[in-house]
Amino acid sequence: MSAPPPPYQNHPPQQPYGYPQPQPGPQQPPRGPQRQGQQTHPVQALFAVLIVLAIFGGGAWYVYDYNTNPNGGKAKEQAAVDAQNEKNKKHEPKAGDCVKVQDPKGDPLPTIVDCGSPEAEYKTGDTLYGAAMECGAKFDYGIQYSNHPGGDYTLCFTKV
Repeated sequence: MSAPPPPYQNHPPQQPYGYPQPQPGPQQPPRGPQRQGQQTHPVQALFAVLIVLAIFGGGAWYVYDYNTNPNGGKAKEQAAVDAQNEKNKKHEPKAGDCVKVQDPKGDPLPTIVDCGSPEAEYKTGDTLYGAAMECGAKFDYGIQYSNHPGGDYTLCFTKV
C-alpha cells in the first residue's frame, strides 16, 4: 500500500462547501454614517426653535381668538344656532298660538303670527302625539308630522 500524498505546503485547508471563504487582506467592519464632529450652528438651532414657537404660538392664538372674539369663531356659530332656533320657534306653534299656513294643500308650514293681525288664519288647539293621529270634529285643520326629531305628532287648528 502506498501512503497518501503530502498536503500542499502553500495552500490553507479548504472550508467545507457552503461556508464563506476567507478573503485575503485585513478585514474592516462595515461603516455607517457617522455624525461625530458635526455640530449644529447656533443660528440654525435658533431658527428651528423660532419655527416651532411660531407654529405653536399661531395655533394657540387661533384657538384663543376663536373662543373669545365677539365677531367671529364661536360667536358666529352661536349666532347661527340662535337664529335657526328663532326661525324654528316661528314655525312650531304651541296651543293658543295663531298661525298663517303657507301651502296648506301641499307641504304646509305654519308660521306664528299675532292673533289680531289680518294674516291670522288658524288658532292652534291641540297637539296629538303618535303616528297617523286624526284631529277631532271640533278642529278645522290638521297637519301631521312624521319622522320628526321629536317623534310623530299632529297639530290641530281651529279657524280664527
